Amino acid sequence: MYLWRAVDSEGEILDLLVQPRRDRSAALRLMRKLLKKQGYAPRLLVTNKLASYACARRELGLSACHEQDLGKNNGAENSHQVVRRERKMQGFKSAGVAQHFLSTHSAVHSSFNLQYHLISRRTLRLFRTDAAKQWRRATAAA
Repeated sequence: MYLWRAVDSEGEILDLLVQPRRDRSAALRLMRKLLKKQGYAPRLLVTNKLASYACARRELGLSACHEQDLGKNNGAENSHQVVRRERKMQGFKSAGVAQHFLSTHSAVHSSFNLQYHLISRRTLRLFRTDAAKQWRRATAAA
């Protein structure tokens, strides 16, 4: 199974898709899902050099500037690292279970992930305290 992930310029996970192949139809499915969810087309599309992205972009008629470079998509590639470890631990039995778990995980991760290099330690402590309160409130309600 392959994990297709879309990340914005700030590192927030926009969407992900678990697919058995890395082909044009999988890239199309991800891009259609993103366009539907976001409601607008991107101005810039940064991907690795997989030709499926260019095919899907052409088929959808996106006019976004498409940059294909190994280093520019590090935000998406680095965001896979956490999931790789968790996937080994979880031992997903099917793609549907993996899709469901990872979608939920990415939403929680985007909500609680902080850009540590952009804030002071004092502000970080305030954010973490607030996040812990929100988490306790959310889990108590469930």
